[in-house]
Order: sequence, then structure tokens, then C-alpha cells
Amino acid sequence: MMNKQIILAALCSAGLMSGCNQSTEQTTAVATNDSQRSATLPAKTETDAADMDVNTLLTVNGKPVTRAMYSLYFQDRMRGVPDAKTSAEMQMGVLNELANILIVSQAAEKDGLAEREDVAASLELLKAKLLTQVAIQEHATKHQPSDEEIQKIYDTDYANQSNTEYKARHILVKEEAEAKELITQLDGGSDFAELAKQHSTGPTGKDGGDLGWFDAAQMVEPFANALTEMEKGKYSSAPVQTQFGWHVILLEDSRQSPAPTLESVKGKIQTALQQKALTDYMQGLRDSSKLVFNEKNAKQAPDAQDASMASSQQSESAAEGNPEKESGESAPPAEQK
Repeated sequence: MMNKQIILAALCSAGLMSGCNQSTEQTTAVATNDSQRSATLPAKTETDAADMDVNTLLTVNGKPVTRAMYSLYFQDRMRGVPDAKTSAEMQMGVLNELANILIVSQAAEKDGLAEREDVAASLELLKAKLLTQVAIQEHATKHQPSDEEIQKIYDTDYANQSNTEYKARHILVKEEAEAKELITQLDGGSDFAELAKQHSTGPTGKDGGDLGWFDAAQMVEPFANALTEMEKGKYSSAPVQTQFGWHVILLEDSRQSPAPTLESVKGKIQTALQQKALTDYMQGLRDSSKLVFNEKNAKQAPDAQDASMASSQQSESAAEGNPEKESGESAPPAEQK
């Protein structure tokens, strides 16, 4: 049987495991033209080939390289490679790289590296993470929410749900006295939108303070509370204070929004039911497991006073580092929650 020449590109293979960024063309060139790292596979007799399973591409010291193993490695190898081509040369090169990895890993096992504490811990962790991922996927596949379950949640949580939406404008200023002066001007017949364009420091000022239609729950509480108590067509008789400053509010209109349709919330309900099923699954496993904590490794927790002081210092630091959000001068969502 004619020998097949493949490439033992050991350096490139090592690079792959840490994220090789070579293009497909570069990698192929290395795999096909570097004669210094080339070798010829041992000849296989017809008996040898007959002993191989149909899903085995080759064996490395008697251990099979299966189609599934190669497929996983090939997909990972091609990830991030621009314009990846699956030529025969490329496929053979990737198969060779996988063989090299297995050759080195077998040698490492013979040298006892798999028993080294850090390596053994890494292998155990990788195995646990993979099995966890597969178990969660399997559980999710087997526990798809039924149409009846989805309908029940919809009937309970959404079918009779309706919200009041508001259409309003506002003028945002820094000082209460200025807000009161603006109310006086409104009492005298001034146009709300024009005053907003001239005086509002909020991002909607240029649009006459127009906030469009929104749910009151989208707004910060003092603003929402004042709005829900107003009459249509009226503006606030007193300034409303929030963390952004002082507001003068004009309620232009309000309306009842209809309940969402089943189709519009079906995906959300499915996700919630799948999450609950997964949570119940995890909790069941947790309840049936025995965990023993080694108290010798426990560290003394900080007392309540130290923890409170640390939290206070972090809050002060965050506030000092983000004045734009506090002043309401950033993006329009800053006017909302």
C-alpha cells in the first residue's frame, strides 16, 4: 500500500492550543511545504485496515481518532480563521495536528503529568464543566414547556393585564426657584414646549421636553407619582424633585394599553418555564447531595461595622465618578429608571 505523507507540525500544533491566528493559506503552506517537519505514516496492511472501525480515521499508538473527535477539533480549529477553506490538504493538515496533540498527550501521561496536582485538578474541572453543560442541554431538551403550561401562565399573568400609558412633556432645571419661575410663566400663558427648549437641561429639551408615550413604571418614583395624580392637559402646580433635578411636568394625554397577545409573550413564558424547570432540577440535585465544608479553610468575615463602612466608601466613590448620570445630562434613558 502506498504511504501517505502527513506533516508533524509540532510548533504550529502547540500554537493552536493557545490560539493560532494564522490564515488558512499560511497554515496550509506550513502543513504542506515544511519538509523539515514532515514524516511518512507507517504503511497499513489490509489486515490492519480491516481491524479499524468505519468511524475511525486513524489510530495513535493503538488509540482511535474517531470522526466525531476530528469533527470537534476541526470546528474548533477553524473558528476565527477568515475565509476558512476545507480543501483536502487543509483537512489532512488538521488531522495531522490532532494526531500530534494525541501523541504528545500520551507521552505526557506516560511521564505521569496527568497525576500532577494542578493538571489533575484542571482535567477534573474540564470534565465537570463539560458534563454539566451536556446535562443541562439534555434536561432542557426533555423538559420543553407544553402548550397547556404556556397557556396557563398567559391566562394568569397576561390575559387580563392592561396598563395606563402617559404622554407627557417636562422641563428639567437644577434649582427649585427656577422651576417655580417657569410655573409662573406658564400661569401667565407661556408655551410649555418653548420654555422647555429654552430652559430644560434634560436631553429632551431640544424637542420641547417631549417624552412620548410611556408606562409610569419606566420613570423614577417621584416623577411617576406626580404624573399619575395629574389631570390631562394640566401642568404640575409645584416643582417635582428627583435625583436629576427639578421638574415641571405637563400631562398631555393618557390611555389604556391592551393586554399583550399570547404570541408576543410566548417566548418570554417559555424561557421562564425552562428556567424554573432547570432551577427545580438543580435544587433537587442539591437537596440529594451531601456537601461538607472544611471549616479549617474558613476566613473570618468582617464585622457589620467594617462591612457598612466599606459599602459606604464604594457608594461615594461611584457617585463621584459618574456626575453625568446624577445630573441627568447623559442619554435620554437617564430621565427614566
